[in-house]
Amino acid sequence: MTQSVENNRRLQDLHNDGCQSPWLDNLRRGWITSGELDNWVAAGIRGLTSNPAIFQKAIEGSDDYDPQFRQLIKDGVAVKQAYWDLVTSDIRGALQALSPVYQASDGLDGFVSVEVDPALARDTDRTTADARSLHELINAPNLMVKIPGTTEGLPSIRTMIGEGRSINVTLIFSVSRYIEVMEAFLAGLEDAVAAGHSDLSNIASVASFFISRTDTEVDRRLEEIGSERALELRGKAAVAQAQVAYQHFLSTFSGPRWEALADCGAQVQRPLWASTSTKNPKYSETLYVDELIGPNTVNTMPDNTIEAFIARGTVKRTIDTDPSSAHATLNSLAEIGIDLEDVAQVLEEEGVASFVKSFDELIASLTSKADSLM
Repeated sequence: MTQSVENNRRLQDLHNDGCQSPWLDNLRRGWITSGELDNWVAAGIRGLTSNPAIFQKAIEGSDDYDPQFRQLIKDGVAVKQAYWDLVTSDIRGALQALSPVYQASDGLDGFVSVEVDPALARDTDRTTADARSLHELINAPNLMVKIPGTTEGLPSIRTMIGEGRSINVTLIFSVSRYIEVMEAFLAGLEDAVAAGHSDLSNIASVASFFISRTDTEVDRRLEEIGSERALELRGKAAVAQAQVAYQHFLSTFSGPRWEALADCGAQVQRPLWASTSTKNPKYSETLYVDELIGPNTVNTMPDNTIEAFIARGTVKRTIDTDPSSAHATLNSLAEIGIDLEDVAQVLEEEGVASFVKSFDELIASLTSKADSLM
């Protein structure tokens, strides 16, 4: 973190004025041991997310993990279990760093997310068991376990919420799936009440709606169409879809059904904008932050995007300033043949496969390292 980041208050302004919580989408051992993560928190970071790809880069790109890994292998721990020991050590360190935020925000922020085994994304029962196991193993009030928002993941989300566990629903790519995720959350809260949880205030959840990957896939399809109208729509799908999703958020968390849960202390399931680093160098580095600011939202950003936002971003409510325009953009995309449901299905499959690949490659790398220690 640069000195200018430490001294800049834009992240605090994003929270205080923009009513959005900035989270950090990255984690590595050196940040914990050096105090760098504490500096991010002091600068205004209010939560942290991780995934298998992040841990692959962290563990393979540093020797910080070697002493613990060598000891685990020496003690006879299997490679896959050793991986989880490395991960949970980092998660516990991050939980400690974010704990003051959790306490000061009365449990609204300060969360750290860890993902279930990505290979389980199509297996409801094993996802549920894995999520429960991670919650019980790490056992911290500011832990969120990430469950993919696949069709198979929806029952797991409901079950975990019903058990009073905090969940980050990841890999959401469509408005229709987002609506299903919110329904699973509400049903889970109702299950919790039916099971005797009279106070729902300690159950937290975010719904991670992925942004930049949508533009990458839609732009590719628009360029294949190639018409002037199609090319004019490049770079607009992801923001418009998120803005429409936010309208569904507002309508879902209002009215009698929600009010009955809120009376029991329930928190809203905040939309979390994920994958917010721009992939197209022609787009502003802060596009997916500047255009998605609003109350009861989270934006989880990799460190380079955070630094770009601190340097050049704008704190201004944008998420719902022109919902009719967002709907018009989605209608225009449909009219020229862009099927956003198909886009979402492709991206979901790619997202699951990408995390599985990162996980498998890291296990293979650790296996080779373990063999060399024998």
